[in-house]
Amino acid sequence: MLYEYRLKAQRSDFYNITDKVRKAIAESGVAEGIAVVYCPHTTAGITVNENADPDVVRDLLIGLDKAFPNRAEFRHAEGNSAAHLKASAVGSSATVIIKDGKPLLGTWQGIFFCEFDPPRERSCFVKVMGE
Repeated sequence: MLYEYRLKAQRSDFYNITDKVRKAIAESGVAEGIAVVYCPHTTAGITVNENADPDVVRDLLIGLDKAFPNRAEFRHAEGNSAAHLKASAVGSSATVIIKDGKPLLGTWQGIFFCEFDPPRERSCFVKVMGE
């Protein structure tokens, strides 16, 4: 089963979409299997990381900004090459194991849509597959 979710990203941030993935899994009725969370955008990504302390997301954004700053020598006409670099580093998908009808996540883990080129209206997809 394939589920699509929309979100409005007003700023560069990691948007917690764990509940959307949980909802897709619950609606699918799949008890054991996998869920693939996918972002069809070249300046955004998907990651699994800590969702308990908001400073972790803040630190990740700072680190990505330092690793991939805007540079005068970039030639991409839209001026968002740093966002493309961040999206490539983070990746466009994450695969999560489904156990007992729920995503198998660690105690502190959440699933995030990562926006690097705001403001944008975005989509993400969840593909749920059972055994």
